[in-house]
Amino acid sequence: MPTIVDFKNVSAVGLESSPVAEALAGLRANEARYFMNKYKHEFTIVPAAESQGTLNYVKRVLKEERGIEFAGQPLETSRFQVENIKWAFVFYEDGLAVNVLYTVDDPKKRAVGFKLSEGMEVPKELEEKKFKFARQKSKLAGTIRGSFFVIKGEY
Repeated sequence: MPTIVDFKNVSAVGLESSPVAEALAGLRANEARYFMNKYKHEFTIVPAAESQGTLNYVKRVLKEERGIEFAGQPLETSRFQVENIKWAFVFYEDGLAVNVLYTVDDPKKRAVGFKLSEGMEVPKELEEKKFKFARQKSKLAGTIRGSFFVIKGEY
């Protein structure tokens, strides 16, 4: 059963095993606020154990596009479509959030985004690929570091 992420009362429920649980909860709430403000869409999450299809999809895109396979433990996922964009999110125990943005009608607007919770190191899988991370301040999540790459294939 999907759970709606409350961005007004941030909770780390489901993320307790993370060493940066509070920051990851803030990052998750930051995403929920974005989707509510931009699309009037309620951001929902499900435990990773109940969403193998979403995990397989994100893993496939990462592996086929850039040869990336994260060792981190996935805790939660989210998958939905707003307007013409399909979204898939995976929140990892180490504080990493990965999202796949895939427009259904415009192959030029497809990308994978990485966001690092405050307090976590850059995962070695991304360090090896030499991603550059921009910083963003968030009232909910502190300092978020993010990067992305454009998807070239069809998924």
